[in-house]
Amino acid sequence: MQYRYIGKTGLRVSPICMGTMTFGGSCDESEALRIMDKAYDSGVNFIDTAELYPVPPTAKKAGITESIVGKWLATKPRDSVILATKVAGAANGWFVPPIRHGMTAIDSFHIKRAIDESLKRLNTDYIDLYQMHWPDTIVPIEESLKAFDELVREGKVRYIGTSNDSAYGLTKANETSKRLGISRFESIQNNFSLNNPRALDEIAHICKKEQISLLPYSPIAGGVLSGKYNGEFITKDCRYGAYMSSDNGRVRAQAARFVNDKTLSTTMQYTLIAKELGINPVTLAVAYSKQFDFVASTIIGANNVEQLSVSLKAMDMTLSSDVMKLIEDVQKEIMYPMG
Repeated sequence: MQYRYIGKTGLRVSPICMGTMTFGGSCDESEALRIMDKAYDSGVNFIDTAELYPVPPTAKKAGITESIVGKWLATKPRDSVILATKVAGAANGWFVPPIRHGMTAIDSFHIKRAIDESLKRLNTDYIDLYQMHWPDTIVPIEESLKAFDELVREGKVRYIGTSNDSAYGLTKANETSKRLGISRFESIQNNFSLNNPRALDEIAHICKKEQISLLPYSPIAGGVLSGKYNGEFITKDCRYGAYMSSDNGRVRAQAARFVNDKTLSTTMQYTLIAKELGINPVTLAVAYSKQFDFVASTIIGANNVEQLSVSLKAMDMTLSSDVMKLIEDVQKEIMYPMG
């Protein structure tokens, strides 16, 4: 196992991180506990969650995932696990979180309120990596960073990170931290996969220059890269099959972004590459997302232990230059299939 460091921190993490957004939702508690045990026993020391989980977020279920993780965490030596969670982003953005009465913001009040609630559910007195789930376009980044820095000084948080942010947002935050002499975002958790390689354009450049780590999520593009959407019929049992028939226009738009003619075409080509290698296409997708030097750890998800096993096969896998060339050829032929 070759562990990697997040940013300029002392956080030494496995190249695969166990994501938890299904726990308490499509994955029940007992199976979630088995999944985390399997991941831990396989060398995964990095767990990522959020106060909003499970997904899709609801007022009734928000926080359940952290509670499940907390129950599991109590069975392990605390120092053996690098634990990450997130404060819900601002309600003025793309989504209004169903918590704190839909009034969330990345300000001092909400950050401090959220961390205290997360610590209780997670059954711990500190978070290794505390992340902004998505940016706040109203509250000045100075206020947000000062509030995060206070948590670090209080010992409730070791390091901080951002998520779903742009190259501009990451750069501005980084320069603001330098100017104020306070804690900076050591990581950025963004969507990155064979079907969505946009991080290679600008985010990668910033990460390399500033030694900030990318923590890719959705390495199998919401399940699309498994090939299950390439069949003749897409059933409502699949995540995006259900989304396609939703009454919510934003949800339908998300489905169209992940499942369209371009993504299905690229997925078919990646499936053929995986077949030539004698591996599962999911294993190929996870291996690709952790291939780069600016990536500290790739966040995988699972609804059951069997799904987890396929992703874990990529743990110590490095794709050859010949395989990367095949992948790059597909990406040049069909550019940005997810838009």
